[in-house]
Amino acid sequence: MSDDTYTPPKVWTFDPENGGQFAGINRPTAGPRQEQELPVGKHPFQLYSMGTPNGVKVTTMFEELLEAGYSDAEYDAWMIKIFAGDQFGSGFVDLNPNSKIPALLDRSGTQPFRVFESGAILLHLAEKFDYLLPKQNPARAETFSWLMWQMGSAPFMGGGFGHFYVYAPERYKYPIDRYAMETKRLFDVADRQLAKTEYLAGADYTIADIAAYTWLGNLYHGAYKRCDIFLSLDEYENVGRWIRAIDKRPGAIRGRLVNTQAMAERHSAADFDSLDKELFNPVRQRPDLL
Repeated sequence: MSDDTYTPPKVWTFDPENGGQFAGINRPTAGPRQEQELPVGKHPFQLYSMGTPNGVKVTTMFEELLEAGYSDAEYDAWMIKIFAGDQFGSGFVDLNPNSKIPALLDRSGTQPFRVFESGAILLHLAEKFDYLLPKQNPARAETFSWLMWQMGSAPFMGGGFGHFYVYAPERYKYPIDRYAMETKRLFDVADRQLAKTEYLAGADYTIADIAAYTWLGNLYHGAYKRCDIFLSLDEYENVGRWIRAIDKRPGAIRGRLVNTQAMAERHSAADFDSLDKELFNPVRQRPDLL
């Protein structure tokens, strides 16, 4: 046991100086910290997000819908700068009391309403447009299962492995080993499934693939300071095949660019026309934002 082993006190107290890069925004309390109204565009859906994996789930879903011809899925995407604390503005907290991106305002009907949490938004849009969600079991149940698998797994990759490998003020072997092991186990779960099926829930692409792809794909392409090398992610050949297939989908290509440094806001398909074409290369797209 090392000399700097932490012994927890009898009662925990908040240290605002502890937390590394997140010390300025992380607190043990919820609720708004400042009055800040959200901008509103002209489209039926107003998305407030950032191009992290959880945010990209929703922009990819919107772009997949538009690619499939669902013109009623037009949306405005507004950047929420999480390191600047935009998620604690009163307008955003009204949409998501948990102060996490993404958050959606659905104005497509007579009564606007909020939807928050990326999985809930995927399900809402899939059911609303009857797209990328099977109607019948067992395919429907399989899609729900893999979607919830991803939702439960993301904290191990992001708040677990990513935090201790990149963002923590100090590097310690135990937490890095713990979450590296879990991240590799999750890749192995997906790899074994994808050895049997083309997509996670079966033969067809679904919202479960969108949810898992944004996380597995970013790590596979080198997020968290080339963790693909550290974790030997090239070992997972079936995951690699699946990622490369989704990489090529026009909806996924566009979805990865929204609410990033390349495209802070998105209000129409024409917004993509002015971008450098090299940005549409999936291997060159934003793993550094993790």
